[in-house]
Amino acid sequence: METAYGVTGGIARFRLTDYGAEPDSGRDALPAMRRAIEAAGKHDGPAVLECPPGRYDFYPDEAAREPYYITNTASEEENPDVTKTIAILLKGIGRLTLDGQGSLFLFHGRVTMLALDGCDDVEIRNLHLDYARPTVAEMTVTAAGTDYMDVEVHPDSRYEVRGGKVHWTGDGWRFNAGPMQAFDPVRNRTWRIDNLGEAALAEELAPMRLRFRLGSAPGEPAGRVLQVRDGLRDQVGVFIRRSRNIRFADGGIHFMHGLGVVCQYSEDLRFAELDFSPRPETGRTVTAFADFIHVSGCRGRVEIEGCRFVGGHDDPINVHGTHLQLIGMPEANRVLLRFMHPQTYGFQAFFPGDEIAFVKRETLLPYAPGKVLAVEAVSPRDWLLTLDADAPPDAEPGDAVENVTWNPELRVRGNYFARIPTRGVLVTTRRKAVIEDNVFDGTTMSGVFVADDAESWFESGPVRDLTIRGNRFAACGSAEHPVIFIAPENRIADAARPVHEGIVIEGNRIETSLAAALGAKSVRGLRFANNEVVPAEGAAEDGAPAAASLIRLDACSGAAIEGNAFAEGGMPANVAALKRMAPDGLRMGKGQRLRVEARD
Repeated sequence: METAYGVTGGIARFRLTDYGAEPDSGRDALPAMRRAIEAAGKHDGPAVLECPPGRYDFYPDEAAREPYYITNTASEEENPDVTKTIAILLKGIGRLTLDGQGSLFLFHGRVTMLALDGCDDVEIRNLHLDYARPTVAEMTVTAAGTDYMDVEVHPDSRYEVRGGKVHWTGDGWRFNAGPMQAFDPVRNRTWRIDNLGEAALAEELAPMRLRFRLGSAPGEPAGRVLQVRDGLRDQVGVFIRRSRNIRFADGGIHFMHGLGVVCQYSEDLRFAELDFSPRPETGRTVTAFADFIHVSGCRGRVEIEGCRFVGGHDDPINVHGTHLQLIGMPEANRVLLRFMHPQTYGFQAFFPGDEIAFVKRETLLPYAPGKVLAVEAVSPRDWLLTLDADAPPDAEPGDAVENVTWNPELRVRGNYFARIPTRGVLVTTRRKAVIEDNVFDGTTMSGVFVADDAESWFESGPVRDLTIRGNRFAACGSAEHPVIFIAPENRIADAARPVHEGIVIEGNRIETSLAAALGAKSVRGLRFANNEVVPAEGAAEDGAPAAASLIRLDACSGAAIEGNAFAEGGMPANVAALKRMAPDGLRMGKGQRLRVEARD
C-alpha cells in the first residue's frame, strides 16, 4: 500500500500495520517502518504515520548504517568507526507526525533508536522507546560479608563467568570493566563508585546469583543496587542533526545507550511531557547510559517542559556550544581551527554567514568578532574558515573561537530530576535562558551548573541572561558542589572583567545540609533574591563534610543578596564568603542573617 488510508483536513494518514508491521508478534517491524516512512515522505503535504497500539520490535539486521560524527561521544582511539547503526532513520523528511498511539518500540542490539537528519516540522508523540536488553547491567546486593559480596543479577542482564571474572554480555556486545554506580532505593539516591567487580574473583552460586571475593568489606549493604557499563559511547539514543521544528511529546524513553537524545546544529526544539525513567514493569533502575538531553550548537528556541528525568549515569540536560582552538592563520583572513576534546570532532561547527567571537582561553573573554564567508574541512579535527575581513591582529595560536550565531534560547520548566549522580541542568548560552518550577531531588552534584571553558571540555560560552526561579532543590550537591554553581574555568579572573552576567536566582526553595546554596565565580550583576534556604531532611550521609559557607562569591561585581529567608543551624555556616573581590562588590539586603567574610 503506497497511499494514505485517508485524508482529514488536508492531512494524509498512514498506518504502520498497512506496511507489514505486526504488533505483539516479536517480528522485526523495521522493514515495515522504512516502507511506511517512504510512503509518507512522498506525500506532498502534512502526514501522520499512526502505529496501532502494541509492542513493536526492532532488530539491527536491516538497520541503516550511516557515518555520523556526534559531539561528546567517543574519540578516534575509543571508536575508530563512526558508523552508527540506526533503527529508524528520518532523512530530509518534512511535515510528518509519528503517532505511537501509546505503543512501545523495543530495540534489540546496540543501536541508535531514532535519527532525524535534515528534517523540518516533525513531531514524535504518544510513543515509548526502550531497549530489550539495556547495555547497563544491574544487580542487587543480597549479602555483604567481611571480604565478599553476593548479588542477584537483574533478569534483563546477561553474563558469563570465565577464569573468575564476570563478563557482561548482550546482543553484539561484551565487557568486563567500566564505570559503576550505586543506587540506594531507600534514600532514592544514586552516585558513582569504583567498579567492585573488576579486581574481584567471581563465582556463580546459582543462575543469576553471583559471589564476588573482594579481599575487604564491600561497603555496599544488602538491598543496594549496582549498575555497571563499559563507558563506550559508540551510539546514541536519538540523534537530531541539522533539523528544525522538531517536537517530542506525551511519551517516554526508558533506556538510551550512549549519549541519550543529542541535538546538534538544529533549531526550534521542544520536549514536553516525556517520561525518561525505567518502565515500572521491568524493575530496572537505569534509564540513561550517560546524558538524557544533550544540546550542542543549536539555535532558535529549545523548550523542555513537564518531563521526568530519573535514573541516569550523567547529566539530564546539557546545553552548550563548542570552542575550537586557533592553531594557525595561513592568510590574513583565514583561520585554521581544531577540535580539542578527544570525544568531540568531525562535524561542521561553522557555516557561511555565521558570526564568531575570538576568545582568550585564560580569561574566557571575547576580544574580537568575525563573520564566516566559507568553511573547509581539512580533516575531521581541523577546519579552515575564510572570514569577511582580516583576523584580529592580536589573535594567536591557543585562542578559542566560538560560533555566536548558534546559541539557543532555553526554557526548562516543570520537570522532575532524581537519581542523578552528577548535575541536573548545565547551561552556557548567550541567549535568554529560564529554568523555573522544577524539582531537583538529590542530585549528587549541583542542581544547576553554569560553566564555560576552553581548556577541558571546550564547551562554550558566556551567559548573558539567565533566570533560575521557582524551583525546589532537595538535598542537592555536596561540600565541593554548591546547589547552584556558576563556575567558568577561566584561569585569570578579574571582578571588573567577568565571564558571565545577568544571572537572577529568585523565589527558589533550597533545602541543603552539606552544600553551599550558591557558588559563583566571575559574574557581573548576580542577584540572589527572595529564596528560602532551609536544612534538608534526613539526606546527609553520616560523617559527610559540609561546605564552609552558605554563599561563596569569587571575582564577582554588582552582586545583590536580598529578601531571602535563611534558616539558622543544620546547614553550612550563614556566611557569604568573598574572594578576589571588593566588599562593595556585594550589596547585602536587610535582615539576611549572613555574615560577610573575605577569604583567600
